[in-house]
Amino acid sequence: MAAPSRRGSHSQPFDLDTAPELDDDGRAARTGNLWTCVAHIITGVIGAGVLALSWSVAQLGWVAGPIAMLCFAGVTYVSAVLLSHCYRSPIAATGGGGSEDSSPGKMRRNYTYMDAVRALLGRKHVYVCGTLQYLYLYGIGVAYTITTATCLGAIKKSNCYHAHGRGAARCGSGTGEQHMFMLLFGAAQLVLSFIPNFHSMAWLSAVAAAMSFTYATIGLGLGLAKTVGDGAIKGGVAGVPVATAAQKTWLVAQAVGDIAFAYPYTIVLLEIQDTLRASPPEGETMRRGNVVAVLATTFFYLCVGCFGYAAFGNAAPGNLLTGFGFYEPYWLVDFANACIILHILGGYQMYSQQIFTVVDRWSAARFPESAFVNKTYAVRLLPGLPRYGLNLQRLCFRTAYVATTTALAVVFPYFNEVLGLLGALTFWPLVIYLPVQMYCVQRRVRAWTPTWVALQAFNVVCFTVGTFAFVGCVEGVVKKRLG
Repeated sequence: MAAPSRRGSHSQPFDLDTAPELDDDGRAARTGNLWTCVAHIITGVIGAGVLALSWSVAQLGWVAGPIAMLCFAGVTYVSAVLLSHCYRSPIAATGGGGSEDSSPGKMRRNYTYMDAVRALLGRKHVYVCGTLQYLYLYGIGVAYTITTATCLGAIKKSNCYHAHGRGAARCGSGTGEQHMFMLLFGAAQLVLSFIPNFHSMAWLSAVAAAMSFTYATIGLGLGLAKTVGDGAIKGGVAGVPVATAAQKTWLVAQAVGDIAFAYPYTIVLLEIQDTLRASPPEGETMRRGNVVAVLATTFFYLCVGCFGYAAFGNAAPGNLLTGFGFYEPYWLVDFANACIILHILGGYQMYSQQIFTVVDRWSAARFPESAFVNKTYAVRLLPGLPRYGLNLQRLCFRTAYVATTTALAVVFPYFNEVLGLLGALTFWPLVIYLPVQMYCVQRRVRAWTPTWVALQAFNVVCFTVGTFAFVGCVEGVVKKRLG
């Protein structure tokens, strides 16, 4: 999802009688409340990751699957509470966190996750945080390319089975067809990448959010309908049976990675908190919002994951909606997959534009005299249209960016493993380690106190789980690539 926007401060003279109220940082007063907070969180959490939950439950079984989702819900909540305390920090804090006056008048707002890391932990941690954040955003582009190809294939298969019967051999889709879908998606993203200020279009975020909720709800409804129609709950306590314990271990690790990808919203939490009005305090509203949003999301995830597993049993597909290709109403399956594609078309840009903006600013600062970086050429693309401002640096970088995400998707077209890899890679450092460290600095938690010991134990357990999931997902990608 796109980070909620903030309004800038006013620098021009204005009439005192009509001037808007300003917050303590000189920006227009924030107006968000508990319910806008909950809406932002749910929008940020529910996405393509929900489609892999049925497969994850299938690998873990009827007992471990729901327990794993509940555990990740708890971890996400704890992480969110820790981070919400870091929205305001002492102005002079640079990582020591010990001697500055922390009275309300001496506190600064940290508008983004990176701002909080910079204020509380210092420059070195900013480099680590930035690298992981941008790697994650880049990986989202690869995952979204794979997802789109899968959904286009599901639409084709659904229509083919409807026309020729569910046993029709002609309805299978080959690797070449999947690659073609990926290339088409890459071409579409290449065009979209050059729309000026595309990432700031509020309607795009609204459409993407509506689409994500729609397809997730349809997936839940289809799973429930199939379970009721079959008159039986499929699956078992131990999940999908496999030949060896090692194979089962790797599948469990991949399932854990997929759940880790589906839950956390740490990267945008402080941006959400920055939309909230100051009375009651933002942190208080945010913590209440975390409770409501995590409970609602967990209930929804449990329903999607469990009803999907109940419907398909051990044959649960990696992407829930691709499993309904045989079933009617075929048009509803097509509509759900079309919603995913629309969500991803915008979502890819929402994530990628953050990288584009950073590269544009860095290039302009690093090469201020370069015409390649800074000169814009007026080009008329089509008769009757306004001239487009073409910048060569943007043309080259954005073309290379889209081309590489598409190429990696073609080389590694593994939906569950790629989602799990992204989730596992960022789970411990961004969701656990940095929030714990920032909280300790912000609240001046001394070493070996009960609070410190509890937080470090939480840190170690989550590191172990994240490493386990990461290794399992790497093994899955390598195995499929070599196999």
